[in-house]
Amino acid sequence: MTAIAKEPRKFTGAHMLAFFVGGFGIIITVNLFMAYMAISTFPGVEARSPYVASQTFEVNRDAQDALGWDVIATLNDGLLTLTINDQAGQPVQPRVLKAIFGRATHTGEDHTPDFTWTGTALTAVVPSRDGYWNLRLELEAENGTIFRRRIQLRDT
Repeated sequence: MTAIAKEPRKFTGAHMLAFFVGGFGIIITVNLFMAYMAISTFPGVEARSPYVASQTFEVNRDAQDALGWDVIATLNDGLLTLTINDQAGQPVQPRVLKAIFGRATHTGEDHTPDFTWTGTALTAVVPSRDGYWNLRLELEAENGTIFRRRIQLRDT
């Protein structure tokens, strides 16, 4: 019995077209997905009107610096501790106007901490996992000065 030799398959123009369309289709699909995720998860707005905010920036910063507060935030197994001391090293209990705890890259895990005063610090239990977090604060001093700060944290 004789073996019938098969002729090798030829690489044609149709094969090349399918290869290019498939390859570039994958690249374009991934790029569109990544662009969608970037736009949909980060609002990109720090201030409603940056120009208006810039007009009072230095005055607000100088008033905030005049308070002389030393702010230390720690995050340990979901317990957020915010210690604020004045220039004399005494604990300060400011009024919390706004606090947002969340990821730097998206707003899906944002949480508003419910702070409790312990006599020396503000504490709150927050839903955190390993990784980097941001605490965006807006506090009010006894004299009415607004204190704003963004603190980067890492859960241990």
